[in-house]
This record gives sequence, C-alpha cells and structure tokens, in this order.
Amino acid sequence: MYDTLISAEALHLHLHDPQWRLLDCRFDLGDPAAGAAAFARAHLPGAHYAHLDDDLSGPMTAASGRHPLPDPAAFARRLADWGIADDTQVVAYDWHDGLFASRLWWLLRARGHRRVAVLDGGLAAWTAHGFALDDAVRDVPVAAVTVRPFAGWLATDAVADALARHAIVLVDARAADRFAGRNETLDPVAGHVPGAINHPLADNLGTDGRFLPRDELRRRWQARLATRTPEQLVSMCGSGVTACHNLLALDVAGLPGGRLYPGSWSEWIRDPARPVARQ
Repeated sequence: MYDTLISAEALHLHLHDPQWRLLDCRFDLGDPAAGAAAFARAHLPGAHYAHLDDDLSGPMTAASGRHPLPDPAAFARRLADWGIADDTQVVAYDWHDGLFASRLWWLLRARGHRRVAVLDGGLAAWTAHGFALDDAVRDVPVAAVTVRPFAGWLATDAVADALARHAIVLVDARAADRFAGRNETLDPVAGHVPGAINHPLADNLGTDGRFLPRDELRRRWQARLATRTPEQLVSMCGSGVTACHNLLALDVAGLPGGRLYPGSWSEWIRDPARPVARQ
C-alpha cells in the first residue's frame, strides 16, 4: 500500500494493475482550462483528469474561500465515475511539485481512504525516466462508493477561537512575500492571519521538485512545531489547496495528525472585521 508518496519507478511497475487508478490533477490558477488541455494532449497511460474547481472543490459562495470543500455526495459520485472503490490504490499527480495532487490526497484521506499517494516529482519525474505518455481516456467500471463526510478540518470561527485560546499552531503554506503582504495577486486583501507562522510549500521540496527525505522533513517540521504536537497544527494557505501539501509533508515526515483550514486566507478576509497582519 502507498499512502504518502510513490516514485515514478514504482508506479511504472503497477501501471496496468486493475486495482490502481491514476488521476491527473494538473491545474493553473491563472488559467483554469490549462490543466485539462494539457491532459487532453498527453497524460500518464490510464489516467483520468481531476479538475481543481469542478471535482476537488465545491461552488464558491459569498462567504466562502476560493476553493471550498466539495459536497461529500458529489465527491463520492466522482470517485464512482473514476472507478475508485474503498480498496483501490489511487495515485495523484500534477506538473511536478505535488501542489494540486496533494489536494486530492487530502480529500481521500479525510474521508477515510488510506490507499492514496502522490507521484513524487509528478509528470516531470515520469518523463525524465523516459516512461510513455498517451492521449487516450479509457472507460472504467463504475465503483460502489459510500458517501462519507470529510474529517480533520476546522471552519473559520473554530480557527479564530482556537487561536485566541492558543490551542493551535496555524501554519500558512503561501510564499513568504504573500504571507508578509508584500505581493498579492489572487486575493483582494494582502497579509496573513495574526498569530500564523509561515512554512512555504517550497520548503518541503528539493531543487528537483521532489519531496525532501523523511529525516530532513522531520527536522524542519519539528522546528515549526516547537513544543506543539502535530495534532495541534492547522494548515492554511490562500484557499485550502497548497495547505494540503504541508499536511502531506508532515505525513511523509512521520508527524501525522494535522488538520486543514479549508477556507484559509480567501475566506478569512470575507469578513472585514477579522484582523489582518502584515510584516
């Protein structure tokens, strides 16, 4: 069973395993059609496409962040269409860094599905080994999928309350300049939640776009946690997507138990009464 990361070499050995499903999660926040277009041109053999907005998120509302959690029943239907039953091994991949694939990883784990991993290094690692791509989309049998709620997350009010009680460590996965409020192109207000600390998702990766070794990730994350336990960590970002990258890194490091703030910064700033910090 693979439940965090899988290498391109290991995936290649299982490429035609009927109990495995591959999901292409490539996406571009600036061009939401780009991932689907890239998938149509070429993808890992047997893969299906998972769209961040349409499949891995629910409809945005006036009170929500940019990528709310999907409705559990709607997500279960998508899993069924992809042929993903409870015992299916799922592998998610994106361009190279796992930024979007980790969202699918978290969604499946949060509904109790253990057999899900992210392709370490993504499509770039696959092609670097000379492994084949194709442009076919293959039919799969519809699976029987039980509707289950997502566990392991906190709503905005709960995050605010826990921060006030010093009950959590809130970790923001955005780049340092966005966290500091010096550069904001996606949301109308720049800055971060007061009391949050910054751990950009890039700090989980090596220069090749693959996750750092377990011991190095553990060293970095224990420094972030300080005296806190992993269960006290709540991960956020701009809209609850890259936050999942940090939660995956914690699992790889052997420090599971962190929770997700799905609304993240884009939901926090919906209420102008909520405080904003800049530095």
